[in-house]
Amino acid sequence: MSSDTAADQTSVSTHILDTSVGRPAEGVALTLSVRSGSDGAWTAHGASKTDADGRCKDLPALPAGTTHVRLDFETEAYFVAGQHSLAGQHSSIKQAEEQQDAPALRDSGAFFPEVAITFAVKPGEHYHVPLLLNPFGYSVYRGS
Repeated sequence: MSSDTAADQTSVSTHILDTSVGRPAEGVALTLSVRSGSDGAWTAHGASKTDADGRCKDLPALPAGTTHVRLDFETEAYFVAGQHSLAGQHSSIKQAEEQQDAPALRDSGAFFPEVAITFAVKPGEHYHVPLLLNPFGYSVYRGS
Protein backbone atom coordinates (compact mmCIF):
# COMPACT_ATOMS: atom_id res chain seq x y z
CA MET A 1 0.00 0.00 0.00
CA SER A 2 1.27 3.49 -0.87
CA SER A 3 2.30 5.92 1.84
CA ASP A 4 0.53 8.70 -0.10
CA THR A 5 -3.01 8.89 1.21
CA ALA A 6 -5.57 11.33 -0.14
CA ALA A 7 -4.98 13.53 2.91
CA ASP A 8 -1.22 13.65 2.18
CA GLN A 9 -1.57 14.50 -1.51
CA THR A 10 -0.85 17.97 -2.81
CA SER A 11 -3.23 19.08 -5.57
CA VAL A 12 -3.77 21.99 -7.95
CA SER A 13 -6.85 23.35 -9.72
CA THR A 14 -7.40 26.52 -11.71
CA HIS A 15 -9.97 28.53 -13.59
CA ILE A 16 -9.86 31.46 -16.01
CA LEU A 17 -12.23 34.39 -16.12
CA ASP A 18 -12.02 36.59 -19.21
CA THR A 19 -12.57 39.97 -17.58
CA SER A 20 -12.99 41.71 -20.95
CA VAL A 21 -16.38 40.02 -21.34
CA GLY A 22 -17.08 38.89 -17.78
CA ARG A 23 -17.30 35.22 -18.76
CA PRO A 24 -15.28 32.04 -18.27
CA ALA A 25 -12.53 31.37 -20.80
CA GLU A 26 -13.37 28.00 -22.32
CA GLY A 27 -10.91 25.77 -24.16
CA VAL A 28 -7.64 27.29 -22.96
CA ALA A 29 -4.93 24.64 -23.03
CA LEU A 30 -2.56 24.47 -20.09
CA THR A 31 0.29 22.36 -18.81
CA LEU A 32 1.36 21.62 -15.26
CA SER A 33 5.06 21.25 -14.53
CA VAL A 34 6.75 20.41 -11.22
CA ARG A 35 10.19 20.54 -9.67
CA SER A 36 11.85 19.71 -6.37
CA GLY A 37 13.95 22.54 -4.98
CA SER A 38 14.78 25.92 -6.49
CA ASP A 39 17.55 24.39 -8.61
CA GLY A 40 15.55 21.38 -9.78
CA ALA A 41 14.67 20.81 -13.41
CA TRP A 42 11.06 21.32 -14.51
CA THR A 43 9.19 18.15 -15.42
CA ALA A 44 5.88 18.12 -17.30
CA HIS A 45 3.33 16.44 -15.05
CA GLY A 46 -0.08 17.04 -16.63
CA ALA A 47 -2.06 18.87 -19.29
CA SER A 48 -5.67 19.86 -19.77
CA LYS A 49 -8.06 22.47 -21.18
CA THR A 50 -10.51 24.69 -19.37
CA ASP A 51 -14.13 23.51 -19.49
CA ALA A 52 -17.25 25.54 -20.36
CA ASP A 53 -17.09 27.12 -16.90
CA GLY A 54 -13.43 28.09 -17.43
CA ARG A 55 -12.33 25.52 -14.86
CA CYS A 56 -9.69 22.83 -14.89
CA LYS A 57 -10.26 20.34 -12.11
CA ASP A 58 -8.64 17.25 -13.61
CA LEU A 59 -4.96 17.93 -13.01
CA PRO A 60 -3.11 15.03 -11.37
CA ALA A 61 -1.97 15.08 -7.74
CA LEU A 62 1.60 16.29 -7.38
CA PRO A 63 4.41 13.79 -6.84
CA ALA A 64 6.03 13.56 -3.41
CA GLY A 65 8.89 16.02 -3.00
CA THR A 66 7.39 18.71 -5.23
CA THR A 67 8.28 22.18 -3.97
CA HIS A 68 7.39 24.36 -6.98
CA VAL A 69 4.65 24.23 -9.59
CA ARG A 70 4.33 26.05 -12.89
CA LEU A 71 1.07 26.45 -14.81
CA ASP A 72 1.57 27.44 -18.47
CA PHE A 73 -1.60 28.80 -20.10
CA GLU A 74 -1.74 28.98 -23.92
CA THR A 75 -3.67 32.25 -24.15
CA GLU A 76 -2.80 33.24 -27.72
CA ALA A 77 -4.97 30.56 -29.34
CA TYR A 78 -7.92 31.64 -27.18
CA PHE A 79 -7.65 35.30 -28.20
CA VAL A 80 -6.80 34.63 -31.85
CA ALA A 81 -9.86 32.39 -32.14
CA GLY A 82 -11.93 35.38 -31.02
CA GLN A 83 -13.76 33.37 -28.37
CA HIS A 84 -13.54 36.27 -25.97
CA SER A 85 -15.16 38.78 -28.34
CA LEU A 86 -18.06 36.55 -29.38
CA ALA A 87 -18.98 35.25 -25.92
CA GLY A 88 -22.58 35.96 -25.06
CA GLN A 89 -23.29 37.87 -28.29
CA HIS A 90 -26.62 36.96 -29.90
CA SER A 91 -27.07 39.66 -32.54
CA SER A 92 -26.43 38.29 -36.03
CA ILE A 93 -25.50 41.78 -37.23
CA LYS A 94 -22.96 42.18 -34.43
CA GLN A 95 -21.51 38.73 -35.16
CA ALA A 96 -21.25 39.50 -38.87
CA GLU A 97 -19.35 42.72 -38.09
CA GLU A 98 -16.99 40.87 -35.75
CA GLN A 99 -16.37 38.10 -38.28
CA GLN A 100 -15.49 40.75 -40.88
CA ASP A 101 -12.95 42.21 -38.43
CA ALA A 102 -11.65 38.76 -37.42
CA PRO A 103 -8.63 38.74 -39.80
CA ALA A 104 -7.31 41.92 -38.16
CA LEU A 105 -7.62 40.26 -34.74
CA ARG A 106 -5.87 37.12 -35.97
CA ASP A 107 -3.04 39.12 -37.56
CA SER A 108 -2.42 41.09 -34.40
CA GLY A 109 -2.02 38.00 -32.20
CA ALA A 110 -2.19 38.35 -28.44
CA PHE A 111 -0.14 40.75 -26.34
CA PHE A 112 0.47 37.91 -23.85
CA PRO A 113 0.65 34.78 -26.04
CA GLU A 114 1.20 32.68 -22.94
CA VAL A 115 0.98 33.14 -19.20
CA ALA A 116 3.29 31.21 -16.90
CA ILE A 117 2.47 31.16 -13.19
CA THR A 118 5.05 29.69 -10.80
CA PHE A 119 4.33 29.11 -7.12
CA ALA A 120 5.67 27.22 -4.11
CA VAL A 121 3.72 24.35 -2.54
CA LYS A 122 3.73 22.42 0.72
CA PRO A 123 2.80 18.75 1.06
CA GLY A 124 -0.82 17.87 1.73
CA GLU A 125 -2.38 21.18 0.69
CA HIS A 126 -4.72 22.07 -2.17
CA TYR A 127 -3.85 25.07 -4.34
CA HIS A 128 -6.53 26.76 -6.41
CA VAL A 129 -4.93 29.36 -8.70
CA PRO A 130 -7.42 31.50 -10.67
CA LEU A 131 -6.32 33.57 -13.66
CA LEU A 132 -8.16 36.81 -14.45
CA LEU A 133 -7.42 37.47 -18.11
CA ASN A 134 -8.02 40.16 -20.71
CA PRO A 135 -6.30 40.93 -24.02
CA PHE A 136 -3.77 43.30 -22.47
CA GLY A 137 -3.31 42.11 -18.91
CA TYR A 138 -3.79 39.40 -16.35
CA SER A 139 -3.88 38.87 -12.61
CA VAL A 140 -3.49 35.76 -10.53
CA TYR A 141 -4.00 34.88 -6.87
CA ARG A 142 -4.30 31.92 -4.54
CA GLY A 143 -7.95 31.04 -4.27
CA SER A 144 -9.73 28.58 -2.07
